[in-house]
Amino acid sequence: MNWDQIEGNWKQFKGKIKEQWGKLTDDNLDTIAGKRDQLAGKIQESYGISKEEAEKQIEEWERKHKDY
Repeated sequence: MNWDQIEGNWKQFKGKIKEQWGKLTDDNLDTIAGKRDQLAGKIQESYGISKEEAEKQIEEWERKHKDY
């Protein structure tokens, strides 16, 4: 799975994103609209972590959901 697939099916992935990062609101997810860089920024902001850590978490999430 690549990020283009996630972006194209964002509505389906929103629930899985919210399971992983529960601090993100529905409004956050609507604003992100599948944009990976915006997701990283919101994770960074909501959890008070570095950009590198947010990217690492996204990469782990992608690996976990590669067969979706």
